[in-house]
Amino acid sequence: MKLKLSISNTFASIQNRCALVPFITAGDPNLNVTKKALNILAEQGADIIELGFPYSDPLADGPTIQAASSRALQNHITVDQILKMVKELTQEISTPLVAFTYYNLVINKGISKFVIQIKSAGFKGLLVPDLPLEEIDILEKECRHNNIELILLISPNTSSKRIQKILKKAHGCVYLVSSTGVTGMGFKPKESLLSLIKYIKSTKKTSLVVGFGISTQEDIQLVQSWGVDGIVMGSAFVNKLFESSDDPELSSFKTYCAYIKGSFS
Repeated sequence: MKLKLSISNTFASIQNRCALVPFITAGDPNLNVTKKALNILAEQGADIIELGFPYSDPLADGPTIQAASSRALQNHITVDQILKMVKELTQEISTPLVAFTYYNLVINKGISKFVIQIKSAGFKGLLVPDLPLEEIDILEKECRHNNIELILLISPNTSSKRIQKILKKAHGCVYLVSSTGVTGMGFKPKESLLSLIKYIKSTKKTSLVVGFGISTQEDIQLVQSWGVDGIVMGSAFVNKLFESSDDPELSSFKTYCAYIKGSFS
């Protein structure tokens, strides 16, 4: 079994450079492709990988990831099937995985059972975008007990008082959404975003990643210049994987992964 660092330790091990954190949807178009894509992402230098659990009403996701979830659900992909695949995969790769899921799926399993199961599968982190901070205590306790790092979101309009509360609860890193809205809608950050980044980083030494809409080399270079610890890219990877999925070797997806990794300094 490959030795996998925690999310926190991964960021600590790559100081002075920005982490690449790609996202793909499990089961789009099937779990064999997902497993192969995860291996490619690890081989091509992804530092941390977010794996989305398909869900029928993914509120934070834009059209690209919504379509990926829809395709996976049409193929009857289940949480149990995803966990089984990940458990096999984590014997092969050392890149830490973050489970990205909606709270209804967690509740459906039972909070404690869900956290135990993702830990057993080999996940190192959990991100639940529709879970309000006010209702986080039970899940946070279970995550701490099971050494799963619970990643929390901050938006551009989050108040400084609420940011302080989020930073106290977050594990591993915090995820700053670059703009209000959903994923994949283009990268158009407001000037105030840089001030928010400086505020978060000055407040607590918590690793900070930025995502939503980042897709080009120019986007990557701009965000890196802000001194963040990682960049999350979702829709761009989901699109490229879907375009490549008819190729058993996922050749164009592999080329794209190498191209994006080469954009990081």
